[in-house]
Amino acid sequence: MTGPEGLREHRHTPRPGIIRITHVPSGRTHLNCSIDAPALLNRTRFELQTGTHRAPALQRDWNTDGPDSLTFELLDELPPPRTGTRTPAALRDDLKELLTLWQETLNIPPDRTA
Repeated sequence: MTGPEGLREHRHTPRPGIIRITHVPSGRTHLNCSIDAPALLNRTRFELQTGTHRAPALQRDWNTDGPDSLTFELLDELPPPRTGTRTPAALRDDLKELLTLWQETLNIPPDRTA
């Protein structure tokens, strides 16, 4: 579809899932979930670059050891929501459940998530 300025319209499909950020020197792992996991990875990198990330330990790792000391990955995904098939609240519940499963699998306490 073409918009008024002649630009092709881009439709973004969120990809719900779990992200993992690992500080390689220490092995510390931070997990988080989002209805758009790739966007969360981008936001996390941006916040770390600008020194505004909410997780002090993760920001400290970035500041001390630099960006190459961290690995960023999309750990797991849920199928993208289809219109009318799942409420946003149900999707968030599914993501929280998936996050808990990964915390248990990787033996990461819930308070160590980013």
